[in-house]
Amino acid sequence: MLGDSLRGLRHERGETLGDIASRAGLSPQYLSEIERGLKEPSSEMIAAVSGALDITLVDLTLDVAESLIAAQRPSSPQVSMHRSVFALAA
Repeated sequence: MLGDSLRGLRHERGETLGDIASRAGLSPQYLSEIERGLKEPSSEMIAAVSGALDITLVDLTLDVAESLIAAQRPSSPQVSMHRSVFALAA
């Protein structure tokens, strides 16, 4: 989810991997691997990338948390309804 959030923020700003990587002090390849979830960056790297994206660590953390919550929500009302029916049956 971290990589998805970073990529989304970068795309919203219309910036390339090279733009952000240069400002963060890392290679575009490494940033790409972070965005694709292939690397687990240190807290220092996350701070550098968030700084390059001009977002605070708090805001980045909230963005990731909201993404995680949204991913756990049922995607359709029917699923939610069926769960309610099972809960009522119990």
